[in-house]
Amino acid sequence: MTKPRHLLSIVEQGGYPLYDAIYQKAGYQVTMVESMRKAVAAIKKQPPEMIVAEFNYQSDFRDRTSSLETLLASIQKYPATRVVVFYDRENTDKLNRLLAVSDVHSTLTYPIDEAALAAALVSSG
Repeated sequence: MTKPRHLLSIVEQGGYPLYDAIYQKAGYQVTMVESMRKAVAAIKKQPPEMIVAEFNYQSDFRDRTSSLETLLASIQKYPATRVVVFYDRENTDKLNRLLAVSDVHSTLTYPIDEAALAAALVSSG
């Protein structure tokens, strides 16, 4: 019997539908957390195969653009973990600066195209 793959869904701000049905259809067991702090703790307990997180630009951060940077730093020792990022189109330039130094599997703009999300999950392996 195949062990289910684990997906960590990080919903900090939300404002969009939860996609648990899409995640499960792609073969993932889903854990949802509501902060990067909780996400980092969850990753330490059980590194997921897939993470879905939001890029929420925060201009008040002195040395980074968002808490997504904290997440990406924490998964560096798990090279098999893939990250899908949801973001607002208006923050494309800021996200691109982050992507210049960090690797993510896929980025999707709001409103999230469910078919594109499903495709990103399937293409991850």
